[in-house]
This record gives sequence, C-alpha cells and structure tokens, in this order.
Amino acid sequence: MQISDHMLRSFTVTALAYVFLLPLVSCSSHGEIISNHTSIKENLHKTSPQMTSYIAVHGLILWVSMGFLMPVGILTIRMANKEEGGRRVKVLFYLHAIFQTLAVLLVTVGAVMSIKNFENSFNNHHQRLGLALYVAIWMQALIGIFRPPRGNKRRSTWYLTHWILGTVISMVGIINIYTGLEAYHKKTSKSTGIWTILFTAQVSFIALFYLFQDKWEHIQKQASLPPLPSDQENVIVVTQRVNQKGK
Repeated sequence: MQISDHMLRSFTVTALAYVFLLPLVSCSSHGEIISNHTSIKENLHKTSPQMTSYIAVHGLILWVSMGFLMPVGILTIRMANKEEGGRRVKVLFYLHAIFQTLAVLLVTVGAVMSIKNFENSFNNHHQRLGLALYVAIWMQALIGIFRPPRGNKRRSTWYLTHWILGTVISMVGIINIYTGLEAYHKKTSKSTGIWTILFTAQVSFIALFYLFQDKWEHIQKQASLPPLPSDQENVIVVTQRVNQKGK
C-alpha cells in the first residue's frame, strides 16, 4: 500500500516540529533554575570532569553534524545534479536527504545538551552563531521538504534560496566549530591543537573534492577531444624532425 505524498509530508512536518520544540520546552522548564544558579554553574563548568565530558560530547555531535554530514550531503546532491537520470540520481538524492536529516537531528540533540547543561548567556561568538545556525538549519529543512515540483514557476526561486542558504549554513557551521574548539580550550585549559589540525584536514579534503567535481567531467573529455589545428601542425613538425634525425 503506497503512502500519498501529502500524508508523507504531513508526518514529516509533525515529527520535525516535535523535535524542534524540544529545546524550547527544555529552555522554558530550566530557565528559572539557570538564572538562580548562574554563579554556581559557572564554577562547576570550570572544575567538574562531568561538565568537561558534556562539552566534549556536545562538540563531537556538532562536528559530525555541521562539519561532516552537511558538507557530504551537499557533495552528494551535486553529484546527482550532474547525472542525466535513472536509478543513480534517486540513490544520490535519498543519500542527500538522509545525511541532512541526520545532521538536523544531531544539531537538535546538541542544542538540547547546551540548554540543559551549559550557561547560555550568549556573550560570545560561539553561542550567538550557534543560535542563528539552529534557526537557519530548521528553516532549510522545511524549505527542502516543501519544494515545488519540477516545471513549476517557483522552482527556480526555491532552488536558488535552498542552495544559498545551504551553502551559508555549511560555511558558518564550519566556522562555529573552530570557535567551539577555542571556547573549549578557554573553558577547560586543555589543548585543542590536534583537533584543530584534524578538522582542518577534513575540511580541506571536502573543499578539494568539491572543486574537483566541477573539473572531473572536463578531465574525462580531454582524451576524446580532437586535436586543434595548431596541435596537428606541431605533431607534423616533430615527426618530420624525428625522421630527419633517423636518416
């Protein structure tokens, strides 16, 4: 029995709305406790090994979601756009949707951890960027769900909006991971040099693959392209010189 597209979208929106509201509910229920014990929690943040573990897990979750899954999701949809059609396009599209859905869910988990366990005074770049990213990520998810069908007049506007917002989210998310590593170092006094190097290497590899995607098709065509007239003349001259030396 097939499920209609309308029912599928309704179920997806309901599930996403439920997950989206979790941090807001948690924020409301814990707001009074946080405001009454700010100074105590700040001291605990600096000294508690458990809090240090919470910060590390929070950072790892955001690394996987913002620093890996979202960029890989962008790479997969770019690969799908270069295909003419068929089963491969569908597989790449569903991979894109899976990667981005997992990223959104992990970001939500990271936001819940931050609200429940950390002091969110939003007096630093990391927290401010994190809040803006959380809102933008859910906007992007809803835009992706309610995409107009192909051939619709709004399809071009939707595609441009989805592409720009997705690119900005991915880039700002990567920046915020660096600010998170810096905040972790300031909070715990632990070195983050090795993690910064590893993350930079990962981002560099993804960026190179992104650029390589645009050139791969061009590289493949080079072997089958006919030589230019100037190239043919050069080949003839070289051949004649080789024959003369041979004589």
